[in-house]
Amino acid sequence: MLVCSRSDPGRLEHRRVRDLGDYLKAGDLMVLNETRVLPHRLLGRRRTGGRVECLILERRGAEAEGFLKPSARLGEGETLLMEEGALELTILASLGGGRHRFRLAPRGEESLAACLDRVGRAPLPPYIKRPPGEEDPRFDRERYQTVFAARPGAVAAPTAGLHLTEELLARLQEKGVEQARVTLHVGEGTFEPLRGESIEEHRMHSEWFQCPPEAAQAIEAARARSSRLLCVGTTSVRVLESSLEPRSASEKPGWEVVPRSGETDLFLYPGKGPRLDFALLTNFHLPESSLLLLLSSILGRERVLELYRIAIDQGYRFFSFGDAMLVLE
Repeated sequence: MLVCSRSDPGRLEHRRVRDLGDYLKAGDLMVLNETRVLPHRLLGRRRTGGRVECLILERRGAEAEGFLKPSARLGEGETLLMEEGALELTILASLGGGRHRFRLAPRGEESLAACLDRVGRAPLPPYIKRPPGEEDPRFDRERYQTVFAARPGAVAAPTAGLHLTEELLARLQEKGVEQARVTLHVGEGTFEPLRGESIEEHRMHSEWFQCPPEAAQAIEAARARSSRLLCVGTTSVRVLESSLEPRSASEKPGWEVVPRSGETDLFLYPGKGPRLDFALLTNFHLPESSLLLLLSSILGRERVLELYRIAIDQGYRFFSFGDAMLVLE
């Protein structure tokens, strides 16, 4: 875990995630995204025998939208057999960019939801490759899930949370570190690079979020007593920043976190950074990603490039199953 500070550019430490308690004290508050990843990746074959892969992004009953690959050879009306024939997938329309609308039907007596839960695979990032026959779906489904995941709805894991074990969370709670649980269902935007000639032209895909009353209350109580807020992952940051409203005129000026739910397409980048003060536990992100820009909105572009060069020199691992960065205030 690389430790740095936004207020002290000279601070740099190389630690382990298990040392997280060294930076937290009783009364501090961790903000955790308790979204749960859906097992919505399916492997199958065309009637001709060719291999296909499906990632379900949205489902409304039997009809769904998602990515199919290879998509160029697939035609409207074609039926694919998925997961050893457990499901039939019928293509209804091509939506462009590899995205299709299709209908799913289990071939047995169980419901579609039960069938997907039984045979579906973890939607691992596309850069994770495994030789044919060496994939372990059950292991991947367990590993690509935080230990506090509770609310199904994500198509990708909030990967900073993957660093936290039940044992570490228990030790922190024994120390008096509190938790607030929020939800942001990570959507397809996490896979997409930035688009447009300028940063400002990029548009985020909307994702459903919720900051429940008990979380908002805990966050505001921690702020009132000047305790540290630790956002676990960029998704937790986006929930908090999407749940802000100006304080009333009778109170101290500024922003407060309020209970809120709905869709958010909040995009944070240099020049439009977070309005709250917090520490952040995050991973090392892909180039040209909105996640990297969010980090740059906190630390500045040049500082992020410097830290990433140090991380590369020190052999840190990047991306979803990589190492962590702790950004202190």
